Amino acid sequence: MNVHRNPDLDPAEREEAFEYSLRPQRLVEYIGQDKIKARLEIALTAARQRSEVLDHVLLFGPPGLGKTTLAHVLANEMSAPCKVIQAPALEKKGDLAAILTNLDEGEFLFIDEIHRLPPAIEEMLYAAMEDRKLDILIGQGPSAQTLKVDLRPFTLVGATTRAGLLSKPLHDRFGMVHRLEYYTRADLAIIANRSARVLSVKMEQEGADAIARRSRGTPRIVNRLLRRCRDYAEVKGQGIITSDIADACLALHEVDDLGLDGLDRAYLESLCGKFKGGPVGVRTLAAALGEVEGDALEDLVEPYLMQIGFLDRTPQGRRATDAAYNYLGLNQDQGPLFR
Repeated sequence: MNVHRNPDLDPAEREEAFEYSLRPQRLVEYIGQDKIKARLEIALTAARQRSEVLDHVLLFGPPGLGKTTLAHVLANEMSAPCKVIQAPALEKKGDLAAILTNLDEGEFLFIDEIHRLPPAIEEMLYAAMEDRKLDILIGQGPSAQTLKVDLRPFTLVGATTRAGLLSKPLHDRFGMVHRLEYYTRADLAIIANRSARVLSVKMEQEGADAIARRSRGTPRIVNRLLRRCRDYAEVKGQGIITSDIADACLALHEVDDLGLDGLDRAYLESLCGKFKGGPVGVRTLAAALGEVEGDALEDLVEPYLMQIGFLDRTPQGRRATDAAYNYLGLNQDQGPLFR
């Protein structure tokens, strides 16, 4: 069954099935992050040999680098199910208690954006992770009692884009902490080719390279741009993603050779022009850009601009580098050339 065109699935289900179909299922299929894979392979093998659960794992890094995918891969390697929860969805202690007490032995619990857990719920995790016990308060006032509930052995995988916001007590309870790095263009081209095969899309190597070059070091963006190029190739070409087709498609979507889009350029023009290169706070920049949240800039825009050397974060605020001015074709005494 082709999940991408199945009329029996609603749009949300088709999108979920689509994303799942592109995800590697085993560590050997997971492209990139070689150092992390080597460490995890040893931990997985040791856990299997001892018939133990895998130690708790914290994954952090910018969005789209494969944290969720890696959590599912680890569960698959341990032949265990993986329950997924978004941290903001846990509003009451009872929410977490219900999830933990219903985990089967060896099951994985993946908490995305774990830095956003409410403090009271986070504190419940301490004993659960360390002692496999859950303290449940029964009653109120002087007659209240604490009931200790034993939990089955489980593995918690936490993911965050803001490792600095994670409290030290929670951070220290993870046995393994891994930072996912941006991917090389070579790895991104491999991912593009793999996704094209899954989607039954014909693509030349030069087309894969063109997509990889503009993907900001991020697999999620590779797959997003691949879908746009597939559409363009079917409508404007012969159904084959060539270098020319990819270039024309991504130019239409205002994605340049560095992978920067309209929001990135608006950010740089505001920083270099309106704020004279900084320093300026991210909230001020967000307000200047209109309906953009500061968190969105910190998660989606700034990490890559820092990676390519266009932006510095300082205690006083954000500063544009000489490379940012060169990219815009400006000097530091000149405002942006709005067209």
